[in-house]
Amino acid sequence: MQLYCESITDYKRLTTREVKIGDLLIGNFHPIRVQTMTTTDTMDTIATVEQTIRCIEAGSELVRITAPSKKEAENLLNIKNELHKRGYHIPLVADIHFTPNAAEIAARIVEKVRVNPGNYVDKKKFEQIEYTDAEYAEEIDRIRERFTPLVKICKEYGTAMRIGTNHGSLSDRIMSRYGDTPIGMVESAMEFLRIARAETYHNIILSMKSSNPQVMVQAYRLLIKTMFDEFGEIYPLHLGVTEAGDGEDGRIKSAVGIGTLLEDGIGDTIRVSLTEDPEFEIPVCKDLVKRYTSRQPDEKDQQHVPVLDKVPYDPFSFQRRETFAVDNIGGNQVPVVVADLSKIEKITPSNLQSIGYTYDPVNDKWNIGDAAADYVFTGHQLLDFELPGTLKVIVYPATWILAKDKTKYFPIYSDKGYIEAEVASEKLNFVMVDCFNDATRINDFTYLDKLANQKNVVICLSSTNSNAMQSVRRMFTEYIARGIQNPVVLITDSGWQTPDEHLIHFATETGALFLEGMGDGICLGYSGITPLENVKATGRTYLEVKDIYQFTNNTAFSILQATRTRISKTEYISCPSCGRTLFDLQETTAKIRAVTNHLKGLKIAIMGCIVNGPGEMADADFGYVGSGPGKITLYKGKEVMKRNVNSEVAVDELINLLKEHDAWVEE
Repeated sequence: MQLYCESITDYKRLTTREVKIGDLLIGNFHPIRVQTMTTTDTMDTIATVEQTIRCIEAGSELVRITAPSKKEAENLLNIKNELHKRGYHIPLVADIHFTPNAAEIAARIVEKVRVNPGNYVDKKKFEQIEYTDAEYAEEIDRIRERFTPLVKICKEYGTAMRIGTNHGSLSDRIMSRYGDTPIGMVESAMEFLRIARAETYHNIILSMKSSNPQVMVQAYRLLIKTMFDEFGEIYPLHLGVTEAGDGEDGRIKSAVGIGTLLEDGIGDTIRVSLTEDPEFEIPVCKDLVKRYTSRQPDEKDQQHVPVLDKVPYDPFSFQRRETFAVDNIGGNQVPVVVADLSKIEKITPSNLQSIGYTYDPVNDKWNIGDAAADYVFTGHQLLDFELPGTLKVIVYPATWILAKDKTKYFPIYSDKGYIEAEVASEKLNFVMVDCFNDATRINDFTYLDKLANQKNVVICLSSTNSNAMQSVRRMFTEYIARGIQNPVVLITDSGWQTPDEHLIHFATETGALFLEGMGDGICLGYSGITPLENVKATGRTYLEVKDIYQFTNNTAFSILQATRTRISKTEYISCPSCGRTLFDLQETTAKIRAVTNHLKGLKIAIMGCIVNGPGEMADADFGYVGSGPGKITLYKGKEVMKRNVNSEVAVDELINLLKEHDAWVEE
C-alpha cells in the first residue's frame, strides 16, 4: 500500500480483518456500525439499562459502559442480565482506563473491552523522561507482563477488544520519545497490538481519537500504513473525534474528522462524541453512515477521474498548498467565506444581517460581526445601497460590465467563458471549474494555459460527480504537480434534505479538503431542498433553521474553525460525559459558553473527570475539570492553577483565572 486507502480518486472501502463482537461482525466490508456510550452511574443498574435501551431503540448497534473500578466491572453482569431479561441482546463494551483488574473482570462478562494504551499500564504525570533503548525495552516488557493476562482472557472467552489511543492521554514514555504527535499515537497502539498478535489474538479494533480533527485524520492514516507495512493486513477501525462538544459545532467537528476518513473508505464503526444525551448521538452517526450505505464506485466517474497512485504532497502531515494572493484571497491569508444570496429576488440591507452585517439606520453605519462573509454572490443583481467597507460582490460577467464600482464588483466565469471573454477585471476574476465531469476532457488541461498563474484569477472548484470530494482533490493534485499556484475557492452544493444532513454533507466534503491544506475560500449552497423548506430530521431535530443564509454562513465559518484554518469564535473542547462524570456536563458547558462565547480564538476545555481531562486539554488554553464530587480543578494548558474549587463558584473562578492571564475582554 503506497498511501493509506484503496483509492484517492474514487470511493472504495478499505479491506480490513473481520472481528466478531457477540453476534455482530465488524470489518471485512460488513456495514459501518454505529455506537454510543452511556452517561449514567454504572452502579445504578436500572438507570444504565434504561439509557442503554433508549440508545438501542435510537439505532445503536453497540453500547459502551464505563468500568472505572472492579465494582463497576462486576456490576456489568447485572446490567447485561437485566437487558437480556427485557429482550435486548446488544453487545456491550466495557470502557477501561487505569484498572487492568477491572478489564480482566469485564472481559469475562461483556462482548468487548476498550483499553487505553496511554494509561492502562503507564501513568501520566507530564514528566519528561529520557530513556535509553534498554530502558525503553524494559518498559515494553512491563507492558507485556501486565497486558498479556487480559489478552489471554479475551481469547479464552471470545471477547473482542478495542485498543483506543487518545491524543491527550499519551503516556509520559511515549511523549518522551515521540512527542505529542500522530506518530506517538500510532506507536502507543502498535505496542499493544504486537503483544496481542504474539498471543495469536486478533479479535481487535483500533482507534486514534483526538479533539483536533487534523491530528485525528493524520493518526488514522499513519496507523493504516504502519499496520500494512508491518503485518501486511489492517485491523478494523473505530472512528471518532473525542470531546467534539455540543450542538452545531460538535456535529461539524465530528463530521469533518469522521467524514474525511469515511470518504476514503476508512472506518468500520463510528461514534459521535457529543455533550448531549447519548441517544442523540445516533441520528448524527446514521446521517454520516447512510452517505455510504449504498455507495458503490461509479463507473462513469471512474472513467472521468484519472487514477493516481501517489500524491505530490505529504498526506500524513498538514501543509497548506502554496498560492499567491489575489486581493484578499490566497497567500498567507485566512480562507475567505463567500455567501450565495443569488436566490433572493431583491437584496436589501436587512438581508446582509444573515451573513454578519447589521445596518444601523439611525447612525447610518454598519456593524460587522466576527462571522461576516467576505464576498456575496448576487448573480444578475447589482445592489442599490452602499455596502459595508469590507464586503465585495461577485456577479455574472454581463452584470459586472454594468457595475460602476469595479473595486467592489467582480465577475465570475465558467472556465470556457473566461477563455473566450473579451473583457475581464484587471484586479480579480473568479473562474468556475466542474472537476472531471466531462469525459472528453479527462486529460485535457489546455484551458489551464490561460488561467494558470494569472495574478488576477481565483479558481472555483466543484464537482457534480458522485465522488465529488475525490474529483476536486484530484484536480488539486494536478495543479500542485503543474506548479499552478492560483488560489482556490471550494464550492460545495448539498442535495440532501434536512438541516442535519446538509451540515454533515458540507462539513465532510469541504472539511476533508481543508484538512489536506487545500482551499483558500469556501462557498456553500443547495441543489436540493433547502433547510427552510424541510426542517424535519430523523430522531431529534437539532437545527431550527429560520434563515438558510445565516445557517449556511455560520456553517462555513464553523468548518473553517473545525479545520483550524480560520478562527472566528471561542472553541470548546467538551467531553461527551459518561458514568465517571462528576458534574452536570451539559448544564456546566452551557454556563461557561454563556459567559465566554465572546472570547474569539480562545480554546476552553470542559472535562467531566480526570481520565481525559488534562491530557485532552493539551490542545486547550484553559481547562475546567471535575476532580471530585462538587469539586473542580482549573488548568492553564496542562498546569494546575486552582485545585478543588467548589462547583458553585467554579465558573466565576474560571473567569478570574482568564483575567489573571490577560485572556479576558469585556463584552
